Amino acid sequence: MQSASGRRRVVVTGMGAITNLGHDAASTWSAMREGRSGISVIQGEEFEKYNDKWKVRIAGQVKDWAPGAWIDAHQARRVDRFSLLGMGAAVEAVKHSGVDFAKEDPERCGVVVGSGVGGIITIEEGVLVMRDKGPHRLSPMTVPKLMVNACTGNVSIMFGLQGPASAHATACASSGHAISDAVEYLRTGKADVMIAGGAEAAVSPLCVGAFMTMTALSTRNDAPTKASRPFDKDRDGFVLAEGAGMYVLETEEHARKRGATILAEIVGHANASDASHITAPDPAGGGARRSMRWALKDAGLSPDQITYVNAHGTSTPLGDKAEVEAVLALFGDHARKSAGGRLMMSSTKSMHGHGLGASGAIEMVACIHAVRDGIIAPTINLENPDEGFDIDFVPHHARERAVQYAMNNTFGFGGHNVTLIVGRYQG
Repeated sequence: MQSASGRRRVVVTGMGAITNLGHDAASTWSAMREGRSGISVIQGEEFEKYNDKWKVRIAGQVKDWAPGAWIDAHQARRVDRFSLLGMGAAVEAVKHSGVDFAKEDPERCGVVVGSGVGGIITIEEGVLVMRDKGPHRLSPMTVPKLMVNACTGNVSIMFGLQGPASAHATACASSGHAISDAVEYLRTGKADVMIAGGAEAAVSPLCVGAFMTMTALSTRNDAPTKASRPFDKDRDGFVLAEGAGMYVLETEEHARKRGATILAEIVGHANASDASHITAPDPAGGGARRSMRWALKDAGLSPDQITYVNAHGTSTPLGDKAEVEAVLALFGDHARKSAGGRLMMSSTKSMHGHGLGASGAIEMVACIHAVRDGIIAPTINLENPDEGFDIDFVPHHARERAVQYAMNNTFGFGGHNVTLIVGRYQG
């Protein structure tokens, strides 16, 4: 069916997630709902070499996870960890959706995956091989493993999907862009089914070290579970994390025709650039505000129809402030707690940390459950909201509230801002 605007409606029929909170979407959501943290001391021999040099010793690692039955050990060694995480989440999403690609037209099914740094682990390993053994010892799989589009390619091959396929690398906005693109393929009739989301495996020495020297990361090493504290006066940086979130998106007509269970509808999306600074956000949140405003326009909604915003909320001093400024400017008294505003905004990064390019897709789990179950995931570790942060951040504990529309914000280095709006499905 088409919406009043004449475009095809886009629905979510399956979701998958592999995070430090859980190895599937259900356990990830359970941890979010219960306010549990997945942040811990970094494990790995590669971090021990410069043990006395690390000012940052914490991250959101996915531990005790193996690809399992869907890929054999030999093939898994030919794929970078970020792709494996994305492939695993895609397998779960497809199973959850019940779609049988053997019965679908492969040219009408596609994949879009976002990743901020792609196969960074493979790059680091390759540099060490070059240094210690020479170029002749490099694996012939180095390039196929490290390229940012590797996850998209591997998922397409795994399911035999021959339709639209692309990859986004827009830093922390990558998976937001990926889902947006997939929505447009479906809306405009270029596809019937899309797998979309994001994957990241950036808890590596190079990434931790590089973000550390930028002073972007929290150094609260003595209390890992308290380190990510969005909107708190004592926040000191984000906590790097890895993981993946993947979704099966379909046109409403296709989903209903095959009798699928529809989880939610994606009713609007938009993106905008700060055009301000390569790493710092626009202090006034100009790009974020435009992204949110345009997404509302795309959805045909007014600001007061949004009940919940899943914030980008990374726990950085500048980023959190810019996002709060943008939300208050756009939503006005609907967002102001002091004015009795009913808008709720939380950051699940307080629990799972910052998964860079995968973050928006991971956080979509919370948005879908908000509209489907009427439960808002909390912002944990929020003990002293910063001055002027006059918004209900749902501190400490999840809250029950009927939600018709939820907004998902993802912002990235380079000034990229993406907003997705998820709605409770009404046939």
